[in-house]
Amino acid sequence: MPSTFELPTRFGTAGYGGCYAPETLMMPLMELEAALRAALADPTFEAELKTELRVFVGRPTPLTPAPRLAAALGFRQVLLKREDLSHTGAHKINNALAQALLARRMGKAEIIAETGAGQHGVATAAACARLGLKCTVYMGVTDMARQAPNVARMRLFGAEVVGVEAGQGTLKEAVNEALRAWAGRCDAAHYILGSALGPHPFPTLVRTFQTVIGEEARRQALDLTGNLPEAVIACAGGGSNGLGLLVPFLKDPLRRIAVEAGGHGEGLGEHAARVSGGRAGVLHGCKTLLLQDEEGRTAETASISAGLDYPALGPELAALASDHMVEVWRASDEEALLGAQHLCQLEGILPALESSHALAMLPRLAQEGIGTVLLGLSGRGDKDLATYQARLGI
Repeated sequence: MPSTFELPTRFGTAGYGGCYAPETLMMPLMELEAALRAALADPTFEAELKTELRVFVGRPTPLTPAPRLAAALGFRQVLLKREDLSHTGAHKINNALAQALLARRMGKAEIIAETGAGQHGVATAAACARLGLKCTVYMGVTDMARQAPNVARMRLFGAEVVGVEAGQGTLKEAVNEALRAWAGRCDAAHYILGSALGPHPFPTLVRTFQTVIGEEARRQALDLTGNLPEAVIACAGGGSNGLGLLVPFLKDPLRRIAVEAGGHGEGLGEHAARVSGGRAGVLHGCKTLLLQDEEGRTAETASISAGLDYPALGPELAALASDHMVEVWRASDEEALLGAQHLCQLEGILPALESSHALAMLPRLAQEGIGTVLLGLSGRGDKDLATYQARLGI
């Protein structure tokens, strides 16, 4: 963590971000910002977090060469940043653990969280079990059905999982309910938001605790090869994984690519591609790129991946895309399935469906003449095994 730290309220030339929150949440948000500033300036907090990331999470995670995948697609080298090997199986634990430590520092004994694919919920439940905090996770019933193993893991870790039946029963509705619950219990509870979105200071807070991914990957690439890759690529839902990998490479002369969920079609309600299909709007406390209908109502989304099935992009990632600092591509459900198959059969690694969207774009990168690429493997695919079985006829 940097010794001097800025907490921007807005990002980029479009001014994405901000704090569009109800009055009941303004004091808790101000309290959170003050606590974050104090923690980041405290060597004791930094030392405790680094220790927990090492002994509990298993950091640093490896940077794994994938030579057979590289040869099959025409690359000189493919490097995989293995967040799938961190405790609980995805990158979400980095932020969840850090925020749980911050909550304990603030004197909050209860944690509220939302989850889509379940990985943030599992990570939060594990962190709360580690630190002795009460945990309640809100999850859409659609996501609970397609991510049943993660629901069981959360409950085994002692968390209460509350099913949300409103709307599509996915991440957007889970965030709605979690924010409502926090507004009613903010004196005693802290809300651990899992994505780099929401009202200030959440976007910067989450990104800060996730950039450990890219910082490690950058050092590891230089140690392993002596050079930086020509391209860095990651999937992007809310943005915690994409920003965590890409931000530490912003000053480097290479291509930075985030991959959204192209779903199964081009129309509203058939995908979750916010950059190519959305426009500026406000959702869950921040101004960002948002999928909307002609009347400005938040559109439904569709993706084979529960973790990418969200109608808005985190404001900092939206700003980086709008200011041409990051390229944003989209991969369809079918392309993601094919990308997963390639990694499974060529390298013996089962990726999460979220990560598979980045894997799906490797052939395009190879066709564009990229020789070396570093890909963020955001999580493992155990949670998605039933979907893989059904869609691939296994």
